[in-house]
Amino acid sequence: MDTPDDCFFLARAIRLSREHMERGHGGPFGAVIVQEGRVVAEGWNQVTTMMDPTAHAEVVAIRAAAACLGTFTLAGCTLYTSCEPCPMCLAAAWWARIDRVVHGATREDAAAAGFDDARLYDELVLPVEKRHLRLESLLREEAAQVLRAWREKPDKVPY
Repeated sequence: MDTPDDCFFLARAIRLSREHMERGHGGPFGAVIVQEGRVVAEGWNQVTTMMDPTAHAEVVAIRAAAACLGTFTLAGCTLYTSCEPCPMCLAAAWWARIDRVVHGATREDAAAAGFDDARLYDELVLPVEKRHLRLESLLREEAAQVLRAWREKPDKVPY
């Protein structure tokens, strides 16, 4: 259910996308994370300025929000983003336990501007052996031992 606040915060994300695109800071994407009606973090695409392929607006905002709030979970937060999140950003929002994502442009709009995530969306539904990015498993037992040790670790912090 959208509210007037949703339009306000989404407009801020869209302004960030334009401002930083025009300044040459990266691609045309902006994001704002809000908790209880208060902006806790903002982000904009910094892939080309940080030389970091993961520095999408949403990921930048998630990292900043977690640092600001001093937590790895953003439950109770809403992510406002100028464009429908790519699969990486959607997964990051999921892992952060964000409650809602409100976006402006769609993935089809992004594709029309040259940001086409369709290949990745198509790949995700393929069986592993048919994907273009090869996944290989080696030293499975050694790696699985660490996971079993984690499961039994009494002082772990689950996430």
